[in-house]
Amino acid sequence: MNAASFSSLSSDHQRLQALVGTWRGEEDVAATQWTDAGTATAEAVTVAEFGGLFVVQRYRQRRDGTVSFGAHSVFGFDQQSSVVTMHQFDSMGFVPAAPATGTWDGNTLTLLRSSPRGSARVTYDFDSNDSYRMRLQFQPAGSDVWQDMVSGVYSRVSPSSINDF
Repeated sequence: MNAASFSSLSSDHQRLQALVGTWRGEEDVAATQWTDAGTATAEAVTVAEFGGLFVVQRYRQRRDGTVSFGAHSVFGFDQQSSVVTMHQFDSMGFVPAAPATGTWDGNTLTLLRSSPRGSARVTYDFDSNDSYRMRLQFQPAGSDVWQDMVSGVYSRVSPSSINDF
């Protein structure tokens, strides 16, 4: 996609481009009902699709040399509601009834999704164009306490481009 086409995107769609690239990081995994505590490495390969209107991410977490979790996420911007959306499908197999939604506050994107099991909150905090911190928390249904699940620091190892459809 050329610079003129990219500049025709809304400023909210342009902000999503911060996620584009190949990212690698180290993660701290908290003990939950789904996994034991420990450390992991992760890679996220993220590309812009449909001229930059959506950003598609393929995420893989590895523990002890084996893929322990995977996710496929589609980020977009809902202009009618003025919120960022994230549709995510992962190796846990739960089908989300609705996307996570959220907003930017400076260089931080926070998304929230609720289900009958509880609520999940993920925060992407961009320290620079080439590094960000992610924190995933879970609040079980009926609780008012947020539990840490995964946190990590990621560095961009290569840029990616916008794929035209």
